[in-house]
Amino acid sequence: MNFEWPLRVYYEDTDSGGVVYYANYLKFMERARTEFLRSLGFEQDQLIEQQNIIFAVRSLQLDYLSPARFNDKLIITAQLIELKKASMLFKQMIYREQQAEKVLCQGEVRIACINAASFRPAAIPESIVQLAKETPGVN
Repeated sequence: MNFEWPLRVYYEDTDSGGVVYYANYLKFMERARTEFLRSLGFEQDQLIEQQNIIFAVRSLQLDYLSPARFNDKLIITAQLIELKKASMLFKQMIYREQQAEKVLCQGEVRIACINAASFRPAAIPESIVQLAKETPGVN
Protein backbone atom coordinates (compact mmCIF):
# COMPACT_ATOMS: atom_id res chain seq x y z
CA MET A 1 0.00 0.00 0.00
CA ASN A 2 1.37 3.37 -0.98
CA PHE A 3 -0.30 5.94 1.28
CA GLU A 4 -0.54 9.41 -0.27
CA TRP A 5 -0.98 12.75 1.46
CA PRO A 6 -1.58 16.00 -0.50
CA LEU A 7 0.16 19.19 0.55
CA ARG A 8 0.46 22.69 -0.86
CA VAL A 9 3.76 24.55 -0.47
CA TYR A 10 3.27 27.77 1.47
CA TYR A 11 5.55 30.79 1.44
CA GLU A 12 6.76 29.86 4.94
CA ASP A 13 8.06 26.53 3.55
CA THR A 14 10.45 28.23 1.15
CA ASP A 15 13.74 30.08 1.21
CA SER A 16 14.31 33.54 -0.24
CA GLY A 17 14.39 32.07 -3.75
CA GLY A 18 10.93 30.51 -3.46
CA VAL A 19 12.34 26.97 -3.24
CA VAL A 20 11.30 24.58 -0.46
CA TYR A 21 13.91 24.68 2.29
CA TYR A 22 15.57 21.25 2.50
CA ALA A 23 14.58 20.50 6.13
CA ASN A 24 10.91 21.02 5.32
CA TYR A 25 10.86 17.86 3.21
CA LEU A 26 11.41 16.00 6.49
CA LYS A 27 8.39 17.76 8.00
CA PHE A 28 6.28 16.84 4.98
CA MET A 29 7.30 13.19 5.28
CA GLU A 30 6.56 13.20 9.01
CA ARG A 31 3.05 14.44 8.30
CA ALA A 32 2.48 11.67 5.77
CA ARG A 33 3.63 8.98 8.22
CA THR A 34 1.38 10.44 10.93
CA GLU A 35 -1.58 10.45 8.54
CA PHE A 36 -0.74 6.88 7.51
CA LEU A 37 -1.05 5.76 11.14
CA ARG A 38 -4.21 7.83 11.53
CA SER A 39 -5.70 6.12 8.45
CA LEU A 40 -5.16 2.79 10.23
CA GLY A 41 -7.04 4.12 13.27
CA PHE A 42 -4.10 5.09 15.50
CA GLU A 43 -3.63 8.54 17.01
CA GLN A 44 -0.15 9.18 18.37
CA ASP A 45 -1.38 11.03 21.46
CA GLN A 46 -3.58 8.05 22.32
CA LEU A 47 -0.66 5.65 21.85
CA ILE A 48 1.27 7.64 24.45
CA GLU A 49 -1.64 7.79 26.90
CA GLN A 50 -2.96 4.25 26.47
CA GLN A 51 0.14 2.20 25.59
CA ASN A 52 3.00 4.38 26.83
CA ILE A 53 4.81 4.31 23.47
CA ILE A 54 6.02 6.88 21.00
CA PHE A 55 7.48 6.60 17.54
CA ALA A 56 10.74 8.40 16.83
CA VAL A 57 12.97 8.65 13.78
CA ARG A 58 15.99 6.40 14.26
CA SER A 59 17.67 6.89 10.91
CA LEU A 60 17.00 8.23 7.46
CA GLN A 61 18.52 8.53 4.03
CA LEU A 62 17.24 11.16 1.59
CA ASP A 63 17.95 12.12 -1.98
CA TYR A 64 16.98 15.61 -3.14
CA LEU A 65 16.41 15.33 -6.88
CA SER A 66 14.58 18.47 -7.97
CA PRO A 67 13.24 21.52 -6.14
CA ALA A 68 9.66 22.06 -5.08
CA ARG A 69 8.55 25.69 -5.21
CA PHE A 70 6.15 28.09 -3.61
CA ASN A 71 2.50 27.20 -4.30
CA ASP A 72 3.26 23.74 -5.77
CA LYS A 73 0.69 21.06 -5.02
CA LEU A 74 2.63 18.05 -3.79
CA ILE A 75 1.91 14.42 -3.02
CA ILE A 76 3.87 12.86 -0.18
CA THR A 77 3.87 9.08 -0.01
CA ALA A 78 4.51 6.71 2.87
CA GLN A 79 4.99 3.05 2.06
CA LEU A 80 5.73 0.64 4.90
CA ILE A 81 8.32 -1.77 3.48
CA GLU A 82 9.70 -3.49 6.57
CA LEU A 83 8.27 -4.32 9.97
CA LYS A 84 10.43 -5.50 12.85
CA LYS A 85 9.64 -6.06 16.51
CA ALA A 86 10.44 -2.48 17.53
CA SER A 87 10.85 -0.59 14.25
CA MET A 88 9.27 0.16 10.90
CA LEU A 89 10.98 1.15 7.67
CA PHE A 90 9.15 3.52 5.33
CA LYS A 91 9.95 4.34 1.73
CA GLN A 92 8.81 7.87 1.01
CA MET A 93 8.60 10.06 -2.08
CA ILE A 94 7.52 13.60 -2.83
CA TYR A 95 6.33 14.68 -6.25
CA ARG A 96 4.12 17.33 -7.79
CA GLU A 97 0.46 16.48 -8.14
CA GLN A 98 -0.15 15.11 -11.66
CA GLN A 99 3.61 14.47 -12.13
CA ALA A 100 4.23 11.20 -10.29
CA GLU A 101 6.93 10.27 -12.80
CA LYS A 102 9.16 13.16 -11.62
CA VAL A 103 10.18 12.51 -8.03
CA LEU A 104 11.45 15.62 -6.24
CA CYS A 105 12.69 13.95 -3.06
CA GLN A 106 12.85 10.32 -1.95
CA GLY A 107 14.20 8.35 0.90
CA GLU A 108 13.88 5.70 3.55
CA VAL A 109 13.03 6.48 7.16
CA ARG A 110 13.37 3.99 10.02
CA ILE A 111 10.99 4.66 12.88
CA ALA A 112 11.68 3.17 16.31
CA CYS A 113 8.99 2.33 18.81
CA ILE A 114 10.11 3.45 22.26
CA ASN A 115 8.75 3.51 25.78
CA ALA A 116 7.51 7.05 26.45
CA ALA A 117 8.87 7.09 30.02
CA SER A 118 12.27 5.41 29.64
CA PHE A 119 13.03 6.12 25.97
CA ARG A 120 14.13 2.50 25.64
CA PRO A 121 13.07 0.31 22.68
CA ALA A 122 9.59 -1.16 23.01
CA ALA A 123 7.66 -3.71 20.99
CA ILE A 124 5.24 -2.27 18.47
CA PRO A 125 1.71 -2.95 19.77
CA GLU A 126 0.16 -6.08 18.32
CA SER A 127 -2.84 -4.11 17.04
CA ILE A 128 -0.53 -2.07 14.80
CA VAL A 129 1.50 -5.12 13.78
CA GLN A 130 -1.62 -6.98 12.63
CA LEU A 131 -2.86 -4.10 10.47
CA ALA A 132 0.62 -3.49 9.10
CA LYS A 133 1.00 -7.16 8.12
CA GLU A 134 -2.14 -6.80 6.02
CA THR A 135 -0.44 -4.02 4.07
CA PRO A 136 0.80 -5.32 0.70
CA GLY A 137 4.58 -5.20 0.28
CA VAL A 138 5.47 -5.29 3.97
CA ASN A 139 8.25 -7.69 4.96
